[in-house]
Amino acid sequence: MNRSPSHATDSRDGTGEGNLVVRRGSHADTDALAIVAALDSSRPLTGRTVVAELDGRIVAAVSLHDGRVVADPFVATADVVELLRVRTTGGRSAARSRRRWLPLPARQPLTPRLA
Repeated sequence: MNRSPSHATDSRDGTGEGNLVVRRGSHADTDALAIVAALDSSRPLTGRTVVAELDGRIVAAVSLHDGRVVADPFVATADVVELLRVRTTGGRSAARSRRRWLPLPARQPLTPRLA
């Protein structure tokens, strides 16, 4: 996995239509994030974010604070949102990261049986 602050890749379908960049959001992205949130009929994201740019335009973003996502509904962003979720959970799927494990009961010491 690429550990750089941004990661660029060509489109998945191999047509070369667009360049996708995933990077940390910055203060300069505030207006663009507000526009995407308005298009998505959502509240703007606050705090630290990870954004996905397609050809230099932010099309989706996820909040590192609460995991909320905003995405441009006029762009096919389902794969982009999944990529953002995987990227922000450290490679773990969302379902796996929420799993709660219960502790095992304490083991009883072995005692020899006397006949």
